[in-house]
Amino acid sequence: MNTKEYISSGIIESYILGHASPEEAGILECVMKNNAEVKAAFEEAQITLEHLATAQAVTPPSDLKSKIWNKIQQEQSPIEEEKPSLSTEIQEINDDRDIKNPEQIQGKRNWKPLAVAASVLFLISIAGNLVWMNNQSATKQEMTKLAAEKQSQDAAMEKMDRKLDMFSNPDMQMVMLKGVEKHQEAKAMVFWDRKTKKVYLNGEHLPKAPTGMQYQLWALEDGKPVNAGMYTEDKDSKTALATISKAQAFAITLEKQGGSPVPTMENMYVMGGI
Repeated sequence: MNTKEYISSGIIESYILGHASPEEAGILECVMKNNAEVKAAFEEAQITLEHLATAQAVTPPSDLKSKIWNKIQQEQSPIEEEKPSLSTEIQEINDDRDIKNPEQIQGKRNWKPLAVAASVLFLISIAGNLVWMNNQSATKQEMTKLAAEKQSQDAAMEKMDRKLDMFSNPDMQMVMLKGVEKHQEAKAMVFWDRKTKKVYLNGEHLPKAPTGMQYQLWALEDGKPVNAGMYTEDKDSKTALATISKAQAFAITLEKQGGSPVPTMENMYVMGGI
């Protein structure tokens, strides 16, 4: 086995993920001491895997739940306690009206100030209810935002679990695709199942495709490019793009929506050999 075959065998990724046997680990450590190319491949694989493992992390604000709860406690309870009771005042007015003796009415209180007070209290009650409703609306918006953030975090964790399953699958060969001269910052990773021959693609580090364009994966088979499927974000690391029996390399080009029968070489973004 030559150096390139040894690097592409998957032993480096298995070692980084802790799945290599003691014998395999010892051999790799010995080879890295004496082979600069293997050591460089190890360092590159380590950086790439660490980056992929943390790329999807989503952390909601730690104080958001307590903030919403405190807001409910502070703003809802006081309003309920302070809501004026119109029924008591109205009952008092009615009681006054039920007094038949005019002197008692005059001595008790004047009905006009009471009517004004009742109107004022009624307006205060309406204002209090409006404030309460506005606070409830703001609280609901906060809760909706929190629920959306949790849903996003759950989706990210599910995607990360799929990747870790692929990383730890001994039958899964990982092929790193590096950016070509025009797109040196772009990168992607192909997961090729040696048993089923199905090909999966992690392309989250590719630039967002323009409207009407789509990334297409190609396998170099016996020196000829073979269509390996069209990439979309919902398929990322989840849905097999194609079944490829054999390949010497993989590449990705940007094509018109729906794909092309042959790769547009000037639109190639990444490529990686096996």
